[in-house]
Amino acid sequence: MAFRSSSRPPPAPDAVDAIVDQWAAVRPDLDTAPMAVYGRIHRISRAMGDRTEKEYARFGISRGEFDVLATLRRSGEPYTLSPRQLSATLMLTTGGMTGRLDKLEKAGLLTRSPDPNDRRGLRITLTHRGLDVVDRAVAAGLALQHEAFASALSEEEGAQLDGLLRKLLLGSDAR
Repeated sequence: MAFRSSSRPPPAPDAVDAIVDQWAAVRPDLDTAPMAVYGRIHRISRAMGDRTEKEYARFGISRGEFDVLATLRRSGEPYTLSPRQLSATLMLTTGGMTGRLDKLEKAGLLTRSPDPNDRRGLRITLTHRGLDVVDRAVAAGLALQHEAFASALSEEEGAQLDGLLRKLLLGSDAR
């Protein structure tokens, strides 16, 4: 990844600083350091999510539909999973999954077929068109992420941030 040099002045205050400063004024007894970190994580996630959603729309899919296609793609050939496997991976109810599958099947990006090992079951398979769409969409989404990293962080800072966020996530999941 190409990042900018870390030898630049510190960034200007942002909207999260204003919120933290307001809390400090009315509740000086509170340590708001975690609020600043999680507030920034939330805002970054929302901003990048919105940008990614717009990028995926160029391919005729939403972020939720991308998630379905990407899950099938990551499963490897023959890019086939059961609806239950998809629901578990995406943490969706079967009802929520049905709407996404309906739209993606209608667009020709996946197919539903009977499960040869379970006559009551179905198999969801990525079509050639679906494979093409998800491959182009994931590349476009990653390009946005690379651009955001390169505009703000050096390579060393990016690696450090990745490690710190991993630790924070593991600590959050442990609770």
